[in-house]
This record gives sequence, C-alpha cells and structure tokens, in this order.
Amino acid sequence: MLVVHGSWLVGVGLAVWGESSSAPARPARRPGRPPRERPHPFAADHATLTAALGPAATAATAGSTPLVLPTRGGVPLDSPELVRTAAVDPLRGAVTPARWQVPTLTYAPADALTLLRWIDALAGVPGAGLRHLAALAGFATDLVARGRVLPVVLDDERAAYPDRADPDHGVAAWHPLLTGADAGWARALTLALPPSVRADGAAGPGEVVADALDALTDAAARAALGDLRLPGTGRGDAVAGWLRALIGPRGGFRAEPAERDALRAELDAWQRDAVGSPVRASFRLAAPPPVPDLPTDADLPGGDPDSWRVEFGLQAADEPNLMVDAATVWRDPAGAAVFGDRVDDPQETLLAELGRASRLWPALDDALRTATPETLTLDIEGAHRFLREGAPVLHAAGFGVLLPTWWQRPTARLGARLTARSRTAPGTVATAGGVGLDALVDYRWELALGDQPLTADELTELARRKTPLVRLRGQWVELDPRRLAAGLRLLRSSGELTVADLLRLGLADGDAPDGLPVVEISADGALGDLLSGQAERRLTPLDPPPTFTGTLRPYQRRGLAWLAFLQSLGLGGILADDMGLGKTVQLLALLAADPPETGPTLLVCPMSLVGNWQREAARFTPKLRVHVHHGADRARGERFAEAVHDTDLMITTYSVAARDAVALAGVAWHRVVVDEAQAIKNAATRQAEAVRLLPARHRIAVTGTPVENRLADLWSIMQFANPGLLGPAATFRKKYAEPVERHGDEAAAARLRRITGPFVLRRLKTDRSIISDLPEKLEMEVLCNLTAEQAGLYRAVVDDMLAKIESADGIERRGLVLATMTKLKQVCNHPAHLLRDGSALPGRSGKLARLEEILDEVLAAGEKALLFSQYAEFGGMLRGHLSARFGREVLFLHGGVGKAERDEMVTGFQAPGGPSVFVLSLKAGGTGLTLTAANHVVHVDRWWNPAVEDQATDRAFRIGQRRRVQVRKFVCAGTVEEKVATMITEKRGLAAKVVGSGEQWLTELSTDQLRDLFVLDPGAVVE
Repeated sequence: MLVVHGSWLVGVGLAVWGESSSAPARPARRPGRPPRERPHPFAADHATLTAALGPAATAATAGSTPLVLPTRGGVPLDSPELVRTAAVDPLRGAVTPARWQVPTLTYAPADALTLLRWIDALAGVPGAGLRHLAALAGFATDLVARGRVLPVVLDDERAAYPDRADPDHGVAAWHPLLTGADAGWARALTLALPPSVRADGAAGPGEVVADALDALTDAAARAALGDLRLPGTGRGDAVAGWLRALIGPRGGFRAEPAERDALRAELDAWQRDAVGSPVRASFRLAAPPPVPDLPTDADLPGGDPDSWRVEFGLQAADEPNLMVDAATVWRDPAGAAVFGDRVDDPQETLLAELGRASRLWPALDDALRTATPETLTLDIEGAHRFLREGAPVLHAAGFGVLLPTWWQRPTARLGARLTARSRTAPGTVATAGGVGLDALVDYRWELALGDQPLTADELTELARRKTPLVRLRGQWVELDPRRLAAGLRLLRSSGELTVADLLRLGLADGDAPDGLPVVEISADGALGDLLSGQAERRLTPLDPPPTFTGTLRPYQRRGLAWLAFLQSLGLGGILADDMGLGKTVQLLALLAADPPETGPTLLVCPMSLVGNWQREAARFTPKLRVHVHHGADRARGERFAEAVHDTDLMITTYSVAARDAVALAGVAWHRVVVDEAQAIKNAATRQAEAVRLLPARHRIAVTGTPVENRLADLWSIMQFANPGLLGPAATFRKKYAEPVERHGDEAAAARLRRITGPFVLRRLKTDRSIISDLPEKLEMEVLCNLTAEQAGLYRAVVDDMLAKIESADGIERRGLVLATMTKLKQVCNHPAHLLRDGSALPGRSGKLARLEEILDEVLAAGEKALLFSQYAEFGGMLRGHLSARFGREVLFLHGGVGKAERDEMVTGFQAPGGPSVFVLSLKAGGTGLTLTAANHVVHVDRWWNPAVEDQATDRAFRIGQRRRVQVRKFVCAGTVEEKVATMITEKRGLAAKVVGSGEQWLTELSTDQLRDLFVLDPGAVVE
C-alpha cells in the first residue's frame, strides 16, 4: 500500500512524498546518538512515486526534503491512512518530533494546481495533507471563478538572497480577496491544517495557508485567462510591463524601485476604495408602519408613501452579526468598541464607506449632505428602485444589505391559481374509456398576490394605481405591471383545458398563458391525487379476481391497484419494478379483472419472451384466451379479424408489430402493453413508430430500465404510455435532457421526477420494505491479468488504431472507435477470439484462467453458474473448452437458438441434476428468463451498460431464488476495461436522478481522451 502525502514549502511549492507499507517494518537501530536527519525508513523512492503519479510526475523536480515527523522509539509513526497487512511489534516510549529525510517530487504552483485537482486518480491513497491542499486548490479556483481576486505588485522574489536580488525587477501576481464568508473559510482551512502540510517546520499554519492560497490563486487566475493577449499600447513604462506580466506564466517586469513603489501605492489606494475596510457600511430598508384608520381589506396601497427609510450602520465584514447603527456611531462612538482593532475611527470609517457606496448608488448623495448621516428617506418608487437596483449593486460590492423578509419570499409576487374538476362526476370515472389525456376539465383561474386572493375589481384598481409596492391585508408585496396586465387577460380569457394541460401545469411548474407563474393547482378526486403525488399511497391494495390462480404479494397488490387506478382515468403508466419482482403476474391479474365486453389486449414483446408469457398466462389465468400472432403462417385478413374477436390476450413481437402495423392499427384495442419497453427507447425506429400508432384506451409499458443511456429513452417510452405529456422531443431535450445530462441540473431532474412520478411505478428488490425474503446479492469486480501474448496484441491494436482515428472524422471516426473497442475487448477475452485462428485456448488468457478457478469451486460445491458474454462467437468457444475441461455438459444460448430448444435448455438447467454451467450471449439470454437454479453469475466481458448487466444478473436474482447470489464482473487490469468501469457509475447516476445501451457514448471522446483510455497502463501486471 502506498500513501501519497503533500507538504507545502513556503516560497517554493508542493512537495509530494510517499509512505509505503512494503518497506521494512522496523529499521535496524544503530548504537550511539541518532543523526539530526535520517532517511525515512518507510518512504517511497522516486521511481515508486513517479509510477503512482503517472503523467503528472513529468512536471516535478526530484529531490530530497527534511520533514519533522512524530517519532517513537527511533521510528517515524505510520500515518493514519497506512494499513500494514503484516503484524508488527508495538512501538514503545514517548512520541517526540524528529527530522527525517524523504525523497520528494516538488511542483511549482501552476503544476501543483493541476495535480491537486486530480488526486483521486493517483495510484495510491491520498494522505490527509494532500486532501487538505486539494481543498485549498478548489477554494482558490472558486475564488477566481467568482472574480474574488486582486492584482498586486511584489518585490523581486529573490530578495531573500541579496547577491541574486535585482532592485529593478518586480513581480505581478494575483492574490485572493478574502471578505465575509470567504475570510471565514480561509480561517477554517488554517485551523484544520494537518501537521504534515507544514512538516518542514519552516513556517506556522497561517503563513503556510496564506502562501499556498496566494500561489494557487495566482496559478488558477492565469489558467483562467489562458492565452489572452493585451493589445499593444505603445507604452514601455512600469504599468504596461505589470499588466503584461499578469497574463501567461508567472513572471516579472522591469521597473525602477521608485516606479514600482508608486504603482504599488496607487494599487493600494484603489483596492482600499474598491474593497473597503474590515468594517463596512450596512444598509437596512425599513418599511413604513401601517395606517391605523384604513380597513384591513382596503389598505391598497396603504402607509405613507414617503416614509420608507434606508438606515445606515457599520458591520464587521467577517462577522455580519456584529453591527452598530449610525445613530450610535455619531452620538456614542464608544459603542463601536465592539469592532475591536478592526477600526480606529468609526465615524471616519462610516463617512468613507458611505462615500464609496454613493459612487455605486448616487441616490445616497442626498443623505451625505448632512454632517452626520443616519438614514435616507425614500418614496415608494425610490424604495422599489433600491430593492431592485441599489441593493444588488451594493451587495455585490461587498456592503452589508438587510432587506425585509417579505422581499425574499417568491410568494410575495403576483401568481395564478387554478381550480379544476373532471367533467365526469366523482365515482363514475372507472368506465371503459376512462377520462384520458384529451378529456376536457372544468376550470377556474384566480389571481393571488402572495397568499392573498384578488378579485378582478381589486386587480383593476391595482393596475390603475400603478404603484410598484402595495400593502395588501397587512403584508407588503411587489406589483409587476406586466404581470398585472397578464393577470387581467387571464381572468378575461376563455378556452379549453385538457387533462394533459392540467397535469403539465401541476406537475412541471408550468406557466399560465402570458407567462404568469402558476403558484397553486387544486383538483378533485383522482386527478387531485395524481397532482399531489399521493395516488399510489392512497390506493387500497387490490385482491386479484377469482379467475386468477395465484397469490399476490403485498407490493404486487398495490401495483395492481395502481394499474387499475390509471386505467380508470384512461391514463397510461410505466411499470418499472426491478427485474424479478413479478411484473408479469401483476399485468395478468389486471387482465383477469377485465369484464368480457372490454375488448382484447395486445401484448408486444421480444421473441424470447413469447413462450414465457404463454406459460405464465396458462398458469395464472387459465381462462384467458391467448393467441400468438407470429410466424410465417400467422393469421391475416379475415382470419386475423376472427382471431382478434376470439382473443382476450394477443401476443406479438416488435418485428411483427412493425411489419403488420396497418392490420394491428385497425383494431380498437382495449389495452396495449409493451414488455421490455426499452425496445422502443429510440423514438425514430420503425418499430417504435408502429407501436405508438396502435389505438388503445389504456397503455402500459413494462420495463426494468426506463432509462438506459439517455433521458430520451424515458421520453420515447412515456410518449407511448401518455402521448404528449412530456411535450415535443425538442422541447424535452432543451428543458430536461440537456440540463440534466450535460450540467447535472438537480432542479431540472426534480421537475422531471415530479411530472413522470405519478406514471412510473418502480420498486427495488434491495428494498426490504418491498420484499424481505430475497437473499443477498454480492457484486464484485474481478481484476484479471493479461498474459504476455495478450499484452503484445493489445499494444499492437492500440498503435495501429490510434493513428487511424487521429486522421479520421465524422462517421468514419466513430466507426473506428467502436472497432477499436471491439478488438481490445476481444484481446482481453482471449487471443484466439481476436485472431479467429481456431487455436487452442488453455494457458493464454488471464480471464479464462480465472474463470476456470471459479468454476472449480462452484462445481465442487454442487452449485450452478451463468456465464454471460456479449459475443456469441466467444460463447461458443467457451462452451467447447469448458465442456472438455470439466467433462460435463455445458449449455449455450444465443440468438440462433429456436424457441423450443430455448425452452428445453431452461427447463433442463432449472431441474435438479441438470447441467451446472450455462453460457449465454448477453442479448439472447439477458432478458425474460428465470434461471434461479444458478446462484453464481459471471460477466466474462462487459457490455458497459449497467442497466443491461443488471437485467442479465436478474435471471438468477429474482423471486424464487433461495441462496445468496454472487455476481463477478471480469475486468483486465490496466486496460480500457478497467478505465471504462470507473465511468459506469455516471451512467447509473443518470437513471437514479430521474426515476447507456452499447458503447456509442464513447465515440464522442477526444483523441487525447481515447489515447488515455486505450493505452495499456505501465503498471499493469502482465504474466
């Protein structure tokens, strides 16, 4: 184990050193007095450090640094991060500081900033000191991003060495501007500084943090400016040289000492004027008191329009709660003693601060005409201008600004309220057709100012008065003339409102016509439950009908109630329960409850699931008339019409649905169900378009993965279930997909969850409140080594393909990237997989060797295993090799296996005494199968899509499994497989935020990123 530490050397930069657990646990002690500086016995050498830091090591200077470290018994103590696997004798004696010499790699500030941004990528455990310096670097970068930096002039940095100092040389630098919360955070970072950061013992915590923050801020500012170039001024004086030196690499400028001192004095004066002192002016807006003789509901606008006041005061910049009002400053200066040594003359400070503020907000000039200004009196328009314009400007400049609490509340604005009710009487919505998204609702708009409703007459009066602020029933609120006009138009408007409009407004924070925000929506009955997001919780679990020959678990009864509830409204839903939770039986229970006159249900699913649906329907709903519409001899014309008439459940496949789109669209289906609905995630495909055009009163999408790669997957599925609910695809992409996927916008993700939530039911097997009798699932990543043959092939593929990719673009480039991915993954599987030469398999692949070891244990324990590969060709190779290796039957399922043979394989594997090893191609065997006889799952190669891998794993980890399931995912160390595995978590996070397939997402990486991804790591173990 290697722990990477960081120490900051004042005036130099970052020194990185390592502490290794593989070094001798106890160095031999020598007789006599120990030397003042001894080699650290556990320190990593330069070669080890360089390997751990990777490419970042090229920017460092190798050397040796003496560090003062806690020592006991003549041995430096291990850092808390270091874990030794071998037992060691405990050290005895008192802990004392001692100086130890350690090999270091030293970084200048600019290179240190780059390293500290990526410490999680180091091949070692970052120590507390390095993590703290990374936090300091993040703080510096944030200061630069917010513009909290100042340019300064420094003397020659070599001034400490008189023989090398140049009096005519100055240095331009960027320093952090620390005020308010930033100053508090800098103090916190100083107090929390780990001792290892200043282990050289040359400076205290304050000096170390100040130097590091100055240096890192300067580096971050120069990085942000990039290759900016100043236009030529023709000047050759100190100012021009200083300005040029602020851009690009840190450097100096030529200036005589007198010129440099004059420039520094001007900068100091400007900065004092721009930044202010540790005690700043504060401005508090006070509203006028209410007028006692006005009725409560008639005080529009209310109050004396000329009695608004901005009250002045002084406030500590680093402790905003420490304040003294102006009256105290003028009448009792001793009252400002609470500021301590922050201010010498509070009266002069107040005047200076007010003068500085008046240049930003000229309205303050009137108050400064008095010798002792305390307040500024404003009329109502002036108060509104202060709220809208003055306060933000003063706050941005660093002044203290205190505004009324009602101004901070968004409810103190004009908004619209909508009250709606279904045109179908409550209690009668459970009809065959339901309500539906296109159904009209009765509605009424009303306007509210804050939480106070307004009548049309009051709104007209407010518009007539044309005042920006009013006191409405005891509370001040703002009036926007544009919103007033929009509100009047809304009250006078007439039009139709559909259920879809209502749901979009209520679930997605939509705007009313003319852009007026909708602050509240209320609806009756089931629509109200949907809008509140409480529909599922308020539903009473349903028992299946007597014709259903099975028992539903409690969560399945709740799912049945949810499906029936949506059907009663004519709304579609996405049943997205985790794989193995019994989505099929919930759908069959719903079908069994249909009255005979409701009409047939059409089920569209992959071919691999047709037999499963037939078996499950025969088992749980034997009275249901089932017809399979598939195959060359499927019913057409009149025979098709007769089949529909005599069928309760018609099952077809996605390919047939696309080919027979016209015939299927000619039937008035009661319900259309799409199973494994991720098959229509691409809205532009022929089968997705055909399925969306199928007419139905009720639509259900069944999928365990509503989001695989992109949020567009969810849009396409929801467009089938509830057409138009999420708006057009382009609008959805701009409003949700781009903000969430590109920028991680949590607010947009929350809005999407809110609008889709009522129509998506997702329960997880890992939730013990859903299912408590499912055993544990253990997932592990198994690192496999490349053999020498594999490593040679891997490097050859990378060298050949990178040259081609660099000169290609567009479709050709994307094709090359995917081809490279395929070849590298084939090399990681086995050389024979890439070469296709029919050569022998044993002894040539790290993955194959590890697989054999695992299967030895599985078979010795009398257990069974599923082996998944995305390559059917490699699956066939595995089948032949493993069958010969273990002398027993190995099953192999791929896309070319027919339905009857597939069913026979599944039955045989599930039977006691049946074959123990089942090789499956990921696409053919990753969905629709129940293989609970296995409690071991091995992903021999990765599809790099978490959702697809989880579906495959769930062939074994589902209801009916009684043993702990062990899932192993093979990854070759140091290869593209290991690097991409770390990126998979991002794809998991996308699906979790709002409720991908293949490798297309990798084709958009830059050539440099692809090079980092492809190239075999130097530290990869090659056997």
